[in-house]
Amino acid sequence: MLIHPWDAGTDEEALAFVRANEFGHLIASGRDRDVPVVVPTQFLLTDASTILLHLARPNPVWPAIEENPAVVMAVAGDWAYVEGAWKALPSTGEDPRLGVPTTYYAAVQLVCHAEIVDDPDGKLGILRAQLARLDHDLADPAEHHRRLPGIRGLRLTVQKINGKFKYGGNVDEDHRRYVAERLAERGGPGDRAAREHLLRRLADPRANRPRG
Repeated sequence: MLIHPWDAGTDEEALAFVRANEFGHLIASGRDRDVPVVVPTQFLLTDASTILLHLARPNPVWPAIEENPAVVMAVAGDWAYVEGAWKALPSTGEDPRLGVPTTYYAAVQLVCHAEIVDDPDGKLGILRAQLARLDHDLADPAEHHRRLPGIRGLRLTVQKINGKFKYGGNVDEDHRRYVAERLAERGGPGDRAAREHLLRRLADPRANRPRG
C-alpha cells in the first residue's frame, strides 16, 4: 500500500493497533494463481513477531500456503469520511465548496512466514491461547478432541510491519484541529476513533514527519 511519510506509523504504533483489532484478512498468493486466497479471520498477536490462529480444514487457503508460505495479515479500521467543507478554515476565508474530501483510516499489513500446525498438542496450544484472550469459564479444548481433526493451526512469524495512519498529517495543526472538532460534532460511526488517532498523532512528534 502507498504510505506517505506523514502517514507512516512506527512498528510500536502499528502493533498496538493490531492488538486492539485482532480480526483481519489473511492473504496467501500461492504460486501461479490468478488471484490470491483471502480469508477473513480472528487471530491472536502473542508478541511482536508471532500470530496464532486456526481455520477449518476445508478452507481453500491451505493449498496456497503449502505452495508459498509467504503471507500477509491485513488489518484496517477506525475510518471516517472527512467532508470537503471541513478542509476549509472559516477564519482564513477559504471557500468550503473547494475543499477536497478524503477518508481517514488506519491500516496495518504484516508480512509473515506461515507454518501449518497439524499435531494435536500444537493445535490445542493455539486454541488455549486464543480462548485465554477471548473467552472464560469454558472447558479445556481437549474436551473437544473429536473435533480437532477438523481444524488446522497456523503460526505466523512477522517479518515486516507496514503501518499507515492517514489522519491529516499532510496539513497543518489548525486544519487538523478543525477536522477534529467536526468529527466530534458529527459523532457518526468511526468518528470518535478517527478523532482520537488524529489528536494522538498530533501530540506525538514521531508522527509529525515532514512532507516529502
